[in-house]
Amino acid sequence: MSTTSSVRARLAFVALLSATTFYCIHKYRRLKRLKNLSLNPSSTSKASRGKIFFISQTGTAKALAQRLYELCASNDIAFDLVDPRSYEPEDLPKETLVLFIASTWDGGKSPKNGEFLVNWLGESAEDFRVGSLLLSDCKFAVFGVGSRAYGESYNAVAKELSSRMIGLGGLEMIPVGEGDVDDGELDRAFQDWCTGVIRVLKGGGSAQETNGVSQQIGAVENDLEYYDSTDDEDEENDADGGIVDLEDIAGKAPSKRNGVVKVTKVDGKKEMVTPVIRASLTKQGYKIIGSHSGVKICRWTKSQLRGRGGCYKHSFYGIESHRCMETTPSLACANKCVFCWRHHTNPVGKSWQWKMDEPSVIVKGALDLHTKMIKQMKGVPGVTPEKLQEGLNPRHCALSLVGEPIMYPEINALVDELHGRRISTFLVTNAQFPEKILMMKPITQLYVSVDAATKESLKAIDRPLFADFWERFIDSLKALQEKQQRTVYRLTLVKGWNTEELDAYFNLFSIGKPDFIEIKGVTYCGSSATSKLTMENVPWHADVKAFSEALSLKSNGEYEVACEHAHSCCVLLGRTEKFKVDGKWFTWIDYEKFHDLVASGEPFTSTDYMAQTPSWAVYGAQEGGFDPEQLRYKKERHHHPKPQAVLA
Repeated sequence: MSTTSSVRARLAFVALLSATTFYCIHKYRRLKRLKNLSLNPSSTSKASRGKIFFISQTGTAKALAQRLYELCASNDIAFDLVDPRSYEPEDLPKETLVLFIASTWDGGKSPKNGEFLVNWLGESAEDFRVGSLLLSDCKFAVFGVGSRAYGESYNAVAKELSSRMIGLGGLEMIPVGEGDVDDGELDRAFQDWCTGVIRVLKGGGSAQETNGVSQQIGAVENDLEYYDSTDDEDEENDADGGIVDLEDIAGKAPSKRNGVVKVTKVDGKKEMVTPVIRASLTKQGYKIIGSHSGVKICRWTKSQLRGRGGCYKHSFYGIESHRCMETTPSLACANKCVFCWRHHTNPVGKSWQWKMDEPSVIVKGALDLHTKMIKQMKGVPGVTPEKLQEGLNPRHCALSLVGEPIMYPEINALVDELHGRRISTFLVTNAQFPEKILMMKPITQLYVSVDAATKESLKAIDRPLFADFWERFIDSLKALQEKQQRTVYRLTLVKGWNTEELDAYFNLFSIGKPDFIEIKGVTYCGSSATSKLTMENVPWHADVKAFSEALSLKSNGEYEVACEHAHSCCVLLGRTEKFKVDGKWFTWIDYEKFHDLVASGEPFTSTDYMAQTPSWAVYGAQEGGFDPEQLRYKKERHHHPKPQAVLA
């Protein structure tokens, strides 16, 4: 070997030995800190106030962070609650104790308020100039909030935070906690994780955990002595030296939460409605049918029973609200819309993977539970015996309660069950199952929710599970054009989200060529951990009217504003050539004619069962879509206990 080669070999060996020694020293220090944390946490607990960061999109992570903050305070552990948007990441090396509550958003990315912090950690961890000791004085723990329905991106941000913090020398106190917002166990998972954090901070680690750390420290100490006397050949063979990285130690500790939710299984298939979901929906007034269906009495049903007016479907289509049953054969959905009025207590999924109940069982259960709720209206002021009797005999079914009804594999058979009882059907689909739309039998009216008009805003508003959600959305609109019965686009306007997409909405008209376009202002359902909407996002009826008129003008007469229901902040556009005859609108439905057509088995179209719209429901009428045969009750602003009745 030449002198030059010999020198190079020796230099390489020295470099390798130095790097390995540094690695061991670094691991030794980390393990020593873990031992100190477990045995004497008070040595660092008062050094400085810890930080609790919440990385949140809809408010869930923020609410959990607030709970953790209060829990720590009750245990005399001082923390600051921090929005990372207002925090300078360059100050992170000064911190000694950091807790993260992080949600995952938009295909595995961080919510907006945490983007800068997460990116800074990622860039720093990958920058060789920063080094792996930057956060060596910082102890941390992470809890992730996500949904398993999103597959590989489930809690991706939390996992990345843990990895980056460790890569920069941070000491992870307990394994990453993971909570699924859809399995009904989020609170329990978070509580388990919090318990673990508090136990470590107060020095309550188990003897087994402490002994395990001590053994690992001993292993590193032995390796440090070993590297003082070894030669290059032995060093090359035993570079790992039996060292177990801190991540591996944490992974071997018993976890309070394994992420698996125990649910009842029948014939190898789980039930859609877990006990937790059932309890949550029941608390909201839903009646659960079997293992995956539900029914709930609508406030408009109660209103028309009392003679106080029906919903917009009464004004637009002649539905008798007090004889309408709102139900669904699938509580699951493929979207997690920001304006969901169920606050995402229902399950999610991209395909049917649950036990399935028979259509006849669902229909019978829905009717039985619905009529029981109607009977409870007996004796309520304004409910006459005649109205009550009519209400006990539903003539219409709105398959739009919650979830995605069209996911139910036997949806056609269920519709047949309803039509066989001469109950009309309105079905709403969220435009993610175009193949299901194509295979649907004739129903009274088929809706597609058009919650946004661009790919970006649809993703932000509907938060779909499917990666190809936009293609599915467009194909669903195309499938609508193939239907011969009445079809509807349902637009929900959310101020600040989609009200500026006038041109884009108009461009969608030619794809599905719907008979009608319902334009409704979003309904504010109160504060929720799953939605950040406020009353500022709710448009006025005047806003909805202006938007509708602008769309009508763009269509050059193809669609005109036909009806309105001011109380629901809702306007209807109708296809002029089909439903405006001799200057009069025919948006209402001849329901008996529809059932006769279905029973005949012969092909028929939407114009075969249309009926004339009464003057009070037509757009611009003085009544604003309120049936003059009803009494309108207006409550005083100071919540007078007995509001006065005035004739509409």
